[in-house]
Amino acid sequence: MRDLARLLAGSSDLAARGLLGCRLTANGVTVRLTEVEAYAGTGGDPASHAHRGLTKRNAIMFGPPGYAYVYFTYGMHWCMNVVCGPEGVASAVLLRAGEVVEGVETARARRPRVPKDVDLARGPARLCSALGIDGSVYGAALLDGGPVRLAPAPVPVDPAAVCAGPRVGVTGAHDVPWRFWIDGDPTVSVYRPGGIRRRPRTP
Repeated sequence: MRDLARLLAGSSDLAARGLLGCRLTANGVTVRLTEVEAYAGTGGDPASHAHRGLTKRNAIMFGPPGYAYVYFTYGMHWCMNVVCGPEGVASAVLLRAGEVVEGVETARARRPRVPKDVDLARGPARLCSALGIDGSVYGAALLDGGPVRLAPAPVPVDPAAVCAGPRVGVTGAHDVPWRFWIDGDPTVSVYRPGGIRRRPRTP
């Protein structure tokens, strides 16, 4: 866990790369992270929720690394970030997709309309749904063995297998190549270019 804590204390783009392959466990389900997206802190990243400074919504982002920043979007979906960087910098990594490796039946029960297991956590809202994550997880410590916990990858992802590209669905700094994913993994979400508005679908 010390290595993971050290990773999260660094910059958001390096933390994002290092989170690939890590395990996130909550409510009887474990997901292997296959796609993530980095966001920098105040003033340096117009796509970040902390770009304009401290608010009640983003306050946890300004704290120490290793905590959960969970937010509600489109009036129906929860999304989860891992806070990273030095305290006060307000950077985070959005967890975009993963493979359910434990608790598949539980994840299926939460997402009964999904026909294929590869789609259970394929997208940030779907990932939270499969894990049973909602606003109650906001501010949870992820490295202390609590009910929502982040663990290192049993086998580190080969750096040559990590792809990088533009972030998804943001208008500001959408071309920054801070979305990272494991090449060829079927659980990686579909790319949506920034600035294009689509009607949200049920996760």
